[in-house]
Amino acid sequence: MNMQRIIPLAIFTASSFMLWDAWQSHQRETQQPPVSPPALSSVPTGTASLPSVPSPSVSGSGAVPSATTAVGPQTEGLHRGERVKVTTDVMDAEIDTEGADLRSLKLLKHFSAEQSNKPVDLLEDKNSLVYVAQSGLLGAGLPNHTTQFTADKPEATLAAGQDSLDVTLKAITPGVVEVDKTYHFKRGSYVVTVETAVHNLSAAPLSPEAYFQFLRVSKAPPGDPRFVSTYTGPAVYTDATKFQKIPFTDIDKGKRDYPTTATNGWIAMLQHYFVAAWLPQPGAQREFFTRKVGNDLYTAGVILPMGVIAPGGTGTVSVPLYAGPQEGAKLKNLAPGLDLTIDYGWLTIIATPLFYVLSWIHGWVGNWGVAIILLTVLIKAIFFPLSAASYKSMARMRVVQPKMARIKEQFGDDRARMNQAMMELYKTEKINPLGGCLPMVVQIPVFIALYWVLLGSVELRHAPFFGWIHDLSAQDPYYILPVLMTASMFLQQRMSPKPPDPVQAKVMMFMPLAFSVMFFFFPAGLVLYWVVNNVLSITQQWQITRMMGDGKR
Repeated sequence: MNMQRIIPLAIFTASSFMLWDAWQSHQRETQQPPVSPPALSSVPTGTASLPSVPSPSVSGSGAVPSATTAVGPQTEGLHRGERVKVTTDVMDAEIDTEGADLRSLKLLKHFSAEQSNKPVDLLEDKNSLVYVAQSGLLGAGLPNHTTQFTADKPEATLAAGQDSLDVTLKAITPGVVEVDKTYHFKRGSYVVTVETAVHNLSAAPLSPEAYFQFLRVSKAPPGDPRFVSTYTGPAVYTDATKFQKIPFTDIDKGKRDYPTTATNGWIAMLQHYFVAAWLPQPGAQREFFTRKVGNDLYTAGVILPMGVIAPGGTGTVSVPLYAGPQEGAKLKNLAPGLDLTIDYGWLTIIATPLFYVLSWIHGWVGNWGVAIILLTVLIKAIFFPLSAASYKSMARMRVVQPKMARIKEQFGDDRARMNQAMMELYKTEKINPLGGCLPMVVQIPVFIALYWVLLGSVELRHAPFFGWIHDLSAQDPYYILPVLMTASMFLQQRMSPKPPDPVQAKVMMFMPLAFSVMFFFFPAGLVLYWVVNNVLSITQQWQITRMMGDGKR
């Protein structure tokens, strides 16, 4: 096979594998049994089975009360308390008085992929997609996410000119503790700081540990791009081990490859475009844990020791909770490594600067579609010398193709003599048979990285281009870009030298059609990039081929 054909075939094979993998992921998700609240209602309530108060150091047991222990007679979903409604300029939140858990969070400036006027439900527990943020204390008689709290107000709204808003919920265990859990909201921020104040009412010292966890099902949220594999699940970060994903399948198997204890780091729950993360302050000892607690129901969280609280004394622990879009610059400023939750694949080192350049261009032109076009032009310009070398090699191969055909006719089935004659022809014509593919090899990592940038950037979500393209993160509603993509690939195919092997020629002719099937379901921003890239490649290839045809080699 001609070497310049290997790279497109390799790209086709890799893309086909990605398509198959994404389809398999989609099938696994759709076949997951939904969480059934009625089935959970049979789990007994109460705190009798909770562990005793642990020592001041991190226990290492991960013995956080099961999320399902909170479920008893219920009126809605997985909760049975009253809802405290909180509204800021960027979110609508609901805090349940049972456990003082954050059980609903709507992002007012980000809209559903299915309904463009409906805010994204990042946290919820009223449908089959259970996803809530919980916290509590470990120890007998200490309030946890199964305990009934009393709210200081039934609802709260961030008023005009007001920069912050606090909501406090209280729980008392007579003769043991009084706990105040306060949610601190700020204007323009997706960070909600959860502060737990423990007042020791007993005559003996207390050494409680506080836990902060997510409870959710493994099912990906609706609206993910079809046939594109994106990650949904927990992730942990420490300075020592850096960023690690913890797939739900690993939790099922009991695998714990992530660090369980550290003095820094955070734990998060990821999904396409959005992330929720508990961000304890560095320096304090902590324990990370993950568990399966029910039928397709998982927890992932962190345990923090509060130290010794003397009789009559008060101990506090505050942990910021980020729950919002995966905006790289903002995430990077919140905690080390938090920007790594944006899934750029294994080429993050290339993808990150590409996104910064794309954002810089967008800052000038104000349209993400135009920014994609200009970034594609810029990349093409940078790689112009390599592309030119590749197309020149292909043009030379096209010029000598009649001679190659005669060699094939002359030697027939004698492959050894035919290959020898081909090499002599390459030497005479000063053609490097690898010249067409090696320049392309250098460019492939950049193109793949840009693919992941366009797939994972929340900034492109609901971002319009022109005309019929109202959302660059969704597929083209009229399939105009995929049709243009297919046409451009067929044109490129006709401009390239044909393989001498008829079977290879048929395979290469089939590639544009196979690619088009995938691109019909890809986000419009990705297809726009490939269309522009192909148009530029066709123009460059046509010009070089024309020059070579004139004998300018």
